Amino acid sequence: MKRKGFTLINFFGLSTGMAVCILLVLYIQHELGYDNFHERGGQVYRLALERKYPGRSAFIGGIPQSIGQAVKHEFPEVLESTRVLNFGYDGAIVNVDEKQFTEKAVLVADSNFFRVFTGSFLQGDVNTALQKPGTVVLNESTAKRYFGSVENAMGKQIIVNEFQEHIVSGVCKDWPEKSHIQFNILMTTSGMNYLNTPQYVYFGPYTYLLLNKNASAAELEAKLPLVVEKYVSGLVERLFGEAYDKFIAEGNGYRYFLQPIEKIHLTSELEDELRPAGSIRSIRIFGAIACFILFLACINFINLSTALSVERAREVGIRKTFGSRRTGLIRQFLFESVLFCFASMLVAMLLAFLLMPLLNKIAGNDISFTWLLHPLRLLLLLIFSILIGVVAGLYPAFVLSSLNPMMVLKGRFKYNKRGIALRNGLVIFQFAVSAILIICTVMVNKQMQFMLGDKLGFRRDNIIFLDGLSQLRALSSQGTMVDARQSFIDEISKIAGVEEVTKCSGLPGKDESGGGATWVALENNNSRTQKVMQADENYLELLGLELKEGRFFSNTFPTDSLGLVLNESAVRDLGLKNPIGARIISKEPIFNPNDGKTQFIFTVIGVIKDFHFQSLYKKIAPLILLNSNKFGWNSAGVRISGNHFKTSLTEIVKTWSRFDQKRDLRFSFLDQNLAEQYKLEQTEQKLFTIFSLLAILIACVGLFGLATFSTLQRAREISIRKVLGAVPGNIIMILSKDFLTLVIIASFIAFPIAGWGMYNWLQNFTYRVNISWWVFLLAGSITCMIGLLTISYQAIKAAFANPLKSLKTE
Repeated sequence: MKRKGFTLINFFGLSTGMAVCILLVLYIQHELGYDNFHERGGQVYRLALERKYPGRSAFIGGIPQSIGQAVKHEFPEVLESTRVLNFGYDGAIVNVDEKQFTEKAVLVADSNFFRVFTGSFLQGDVNTALQKPGTVVLNESTAKRYFGSVENAMGKQIIVNEFQEHIVSGVCKDWPEKSHIQFNILMTTSGMNYLNTPQYVYFGPYTYLLLNKNASAAELEAKLPLVVEKYVSGLVERLFGEAYDKFIAEGNGYRYFLQPIEKIHLTSELEDELRPAGSIRSIRIFGAIACFILFLACINFINLSTALSVERAREVGIRKTFGSRRTGLIRQFLFESVLFCFASMLVAMLLAFLLMPLLNKIAGNDISFTWLLHPLRLLLLLIFSILIGVVAGLYPAFVLSSLNPMMVLKGRFKYNKRGIALRNGLVIFQFAVSAILIICTVMVNKQMQFMLGDKLGFRRDNIIFLDGLSQLRALSSQGTMVDARQSFIDEISKIAGVEEVTKCSGLPGKDESGGGATWVALENNNSRTQKVMQADENYLELLGLELKEGRFFSNTFPTDSLGLVLNESAVRDLGLKNPIGARIISKEPIFNPNDGKTQFIFTVIGVIKDFHFQSLYKKIAPLILLNSNKFGWNSAGVRISGNHFKTSLTEIVKTWSRFDQKRDLRFSFLDQNLAEQYKLEQTEQKLFTIFSLLAILIACVGLFGLATFSTLQRAREISIRKVLGAVPGNIIMILSKDFLTLVIIASFIAFPIAGWGMYNWLQNFTYRVNISWWVFLLAGSITCMIGLLTISYQAIKAAFANPLKSLKTE
């Protein structure tokens, strides 16, 4: 009560540190809890593929559709194999009586889905719900949204995409949010013949295996190459036209591996995921920050308690004179410390509760504070606060209880060198942590600016992506429904402010952009699997791509229907020395005549500079652009003038409504799509920056305590210096010099640690920024500035204090 300012500072530092630690623990436990609700989750694994190409690899989740059954057939330790796939990335239009719904979360699964995964059924039979063709399982929310209640949904019909009729055969509880699989509608593969045709090469559904309880996943994974050799090698030889051994020697290959379902969310790094994954790296980083912050808060508590001990020393001397034992004093100070920590924990829980909505908003999660209110966890928090109180109070308690009462009452006590060394060590630690966090924050922000900046190789501003155009139909003069896509494109091209429109299969910003296909260069017989996208004559101009050789598609050249435009990586991959005019064939049926006997011969007409059509995590893949006027398109890109953006977009939506009154136009902004690719990184960036600033703030509180302690210890020295003629500037420099020395020592410790940590973090990106020298200089300067600003208050106060007030009491 006597030192209310000190008490509030101490209370603020400790409770804030605890609150941040609680928030980070809640975030970490939320991320660690994915897919742990399945009864046999420890036996479920996803079968994934590393597809090796010369010079690169792609890690694929959607594997060939028959591989899972082959594994089950070959190895008895596999009890079940079930497949899951998206019903198109565009979702579906669902008609229920006279109502229409747009559904994104639509999955297709094998009939044994619920024998592998645990679902709680409200209606229907969990064992037979997906066995009959044309049946679907709805989750509870969807059933109520469509039919008003769960009971009303059973046996009712829904129509998907205006032509597929399905009967509701079951309703299950809403799938837990903490799962890498999410669905509102679950359709069955029964009756879908194309999914039941043997196929061992082309990418397809996600495949999950349920193993025997005693089976070893590592041993099964070691045997998976036998499946490749038996089922895949012969098909590869026919597809690529070369011996399998030569195919492997060139750097190609198929390596299947198993992913434990409970670890998919945090450890999977596949190109295609059913839902955006988390990151075990984030958990480790935020776990370390939580420990740092809590440690800093405890250090502050020790420092400030030690600073106050100058005034409590006489109390100890008097108590000892009246017969108090040292053990009794230790118990007293420890009890005060524990009581203080317990009160801080209560305030910390209140702060965490109030800040939880902000954390959920930043992280994009639905983290529940109620998880913390379980009796066992509350007990652990109580024990935790007691432990912190004991640990943080030990040093002040033992120091104060060891004081000599005679020396104290005469005013002749001072702290030993070990105490001074400890406090200096704590200051160095705080400065080092601050410098490390500053460097990491700058580098994380620098990398994010690079990823979303102008280094991508294409224009991204004022471009919208129109999706789901494949079903656009209009009534012809003869009364029949005809394809209306071109008419729609023609109409929006006339809108004021629309600068460019391209018909394409996709734009950058989505990792599924560009399907894979096998191509053979006739001049050298090189056979390669490359990414393929469809584009028209406006694609180059819309994205501002750079043409390196030749030309782009043009309506003035009829032969461009079989023309190809390659990126630089595709030219290198195919080994083309003179790419313009090179002839290439495809082994894919969709890029050849329907007779199944002849092949189109494509001609390379242009080469574009490599651009990042996929995420910066991946090396730029070889890309082949085909003419969308010949090989189809289902999307469009539109570039709008910045001055007319809002009005032009409104006109595009109105134009769509004239063509399709039932469906809303699905559009997205290219820059937002790019940002969505790095949503996890942006979340990490925001959280890391916020918690780093909080850690630095808490360190400043501790530094303030040390500055106060140092000033109190040197009060007589400062007074004597002032009497002998020292000016305030001299006093401030004397008090600041020692701290600046500690900053320099801390910087030499922090720089290599931060550099090593950031180097390893940046290795996650194929394309990344360099760690510049100025980042360390900036961190050192900011750390010095933080230190100076923190101690300046006490230094200035001491410099301008009346020296007589201090000297007359000595």
